[in-house]
Amino acid sequence: MADFDLGSSFIPALHKPAALLPITKHHDSLLYLIEKTPVTIVIGQTGSGKTTQIPQFLEHAGWCADGKLIGVTQVRHPLTLMLVAEEYGCELGKEVGYSIRFEDVTSAATRIKFLTDGLLIREALVDPLLSRYSVIMVDEAHERSISTDILLGLLKKIRKRRPELRIIISSATLQAEEFLHFFAERSEDQEPTDDKASQVGAIISLKGRTYPVDVLYLESPAEDYVEKVVSTVFEIHNTEPDGDILVFLTGREEIDTAVQTIAERSIDLRPGTQSLLPLPLYAGLTTEQQMYVFDSPPENTRKVILSTNIAEASVTIDGIVYVVDSGFVKLRAFDPRTGIESLTATPVSKASAAQRAGRAGRTKPGKCFRLFTEDAYQSLPDMNPPEIQRSNLAPFILQLKALGIDNVVRFEYLTPPPAELMIKAAELLYSLGALDEYSKLTRPLGMRMAELAVEPMMAKTLLSASSFDCVNEILTIAAMTSLGGTIWIQQDGGKKQMESARRKFAAEEGDHLTLLNVYQAFVTKGKKESRFCHENQLNFKALTRAVSIRGQLKRYLERFGIGTDGSLKAPREGTADRVRRCLTAGYFAHAARMQPDGSYRNVEGGTVLYAHPSSLMFNRKADWVIFHEVMETGNKTFIRDITKIEKSWLLEYSSGFYQTKSH
Repeated sequence: MADFDLGSSFIPALHKPAALLPITKHHDSLLYLIEKTPVTIVIGQTGSGKTTQIPQFLEHAGWCADGKLIGVTQVRHPLTLMLVAEEYGCELGKEVGYSIRFEDVTSAATRIKFLTDGLLIREALVDPLLSRYSVIMVDEAHERSISTDILLGLLKKIRKRRPELRIIISSATLQAEEFLHFFAERSEDQEPTDDKASQVGAIISLKGRTYPVDVLYLESPAEDYVEKVVSTVFEIHNTEPDGDILVFLTGREEIDTAVQTIAERSIDLRPGTQSLLPLPLYAGLTTEQQMYVFDSPPENTRKVILSTNIAEASVTIDGIVYVVDSGFVKLRAFDPRTGIESLTATPVSKASAAQRAGRAGRTKPGKCFRLFTEDAYQSLPDMNPPEIQRSNLAPFILQLKALGIDNVVRFEYLTPPPAELMIKAAELLYSLGALDEYSKLTRPLGMRMAELAVEPMMAKTLLSASSFDCVNEILTIAAMTSLGGTIWIQQDGGKKQMESARRKFAAEEGDHLTLLNVYQAFVTKGKKESRFCHENQLNFKALTRAVSIRGQLKRYLERFGIGTDGSLKAPREGTADRVRRCLTAGYFAHAARMQPDGSYRNVEGGTVLYAHPSSLMFNRKADWVIFHEVMETGNKTFIRDITKIEKSWLLEYSSGFYQTKSH
């Protein structure tokens, strides 16, 4: 999760007078359509101003009368909202607010609320008809994230009870008709007629100004696309006229490597020539770090922005003339046989490749360098399968059940998920105790798991903590593992120093207890100060955020009547053992056994797993472990946040998920 630290230092370079945006000339027709039709589908390129302007048009037109809100959902964390607040001339949290997991910056004055789709679904737990909203705008719906798909199914249900609710869906061209037909369908056996569709909704296209983009391909495939990215950046820099470069890579590690390599090699540029300024852009950066990419570069400097697909659709960066496309994106892949969900680098779809190339033609004619052959492009899929067809569905089935949608198979999905994924999710929720043998939500456990803002395995761990007498410790571990990034910072002097800093906090039982030690030291010895973090190579922002997340999770537990002992005392006798047992009660499905060669195999499916180099269990001995998450890099599958456990605990705490076989 990107941590949001929104100061008042807005970036003037971002501010484009609204009058110049393509959307302005559609002001009247847009408002007319929204007034007359329940569902409006807006097609517009990124940068046409739809996310920043439509909510303001609606607010000025009176859609916030009687204290109603305009909700705008964002797939990723809303960088956009800073612009809206600025245009509005208000402080964030006043008329314009936002809500992301573990952070709510809204007030009684809020009229326009940006939030993630997942959070809007959670709001429906308390207010099933979302009655506070007069308009809900679902942004970037064509990305087909799993929460967007579920939200659209919910909105279709809500619309039957609240015909006055207005739904706006912003989408790329390809899927607009599909969204419209989805909302027009009455029942499964009835195909919507075009006439029916036009009564329910309308499609409006906002043409953004775009310039021609030359697309260039490789003649033969690249062996190492990260290395090829770096050499292509220098080739552009040495041979092409002025203009910034936007590079698409798949994730944090690749981006950090490329940024470092470009910085090192640009020292050798000829004196007197333009210099290169490489900047990273991915969700794990703080907002301030993300905002650097919008700054104008210093004189005689060319910016190189190395980004994940966050820059494909969500944000528009002025000055980009060249795009370098690695041709890959990290997608979730869930294997129902093994029960393991990982992030895997996958070739992009043709639709994504077109979006990426389009970023080069925003301000003048540009060029897109695709680091693959034209034949490879022809063999790409038109679109990647929606996330709902390749994800662990347990968190979503739990949410639907908690929303009172008991028959999750008959729920109206834009694309129905495969049966085996549904079965796997139900099995896991049953063994966690969230569903009973009739597949009904259990109370209070299942309902509480749905209300907690963490995924089901961690929710079960938190709710089991009082019976293991380690609520304080598990609260800390849950907060530390919810950060979505590393808490360690590699300062100058590199890896060695970081390793010795980590050893100070290391617990031989593994990563979870090490995270607990770091947090305890930060809030007691370090008195929550940044100096302590600097001395110990720790990320101050991340730890401050962990303190805030822990406070929120603690409030949930108190609401459920689960008391915590407020003081953070030194660990008591046997604490480590109780914490490990409690973690097993939630993470038994993520268990693995060490092999003689030092790799691990998970219990079902026999997948070969390796301890991630950032884990304390890297190159250490253990028999059985549980792990928090899985990631694929190259051809290896790594596990992170690993803790040693006893085999007998797996049988004891997994309610029949495992049985022993006699040979």
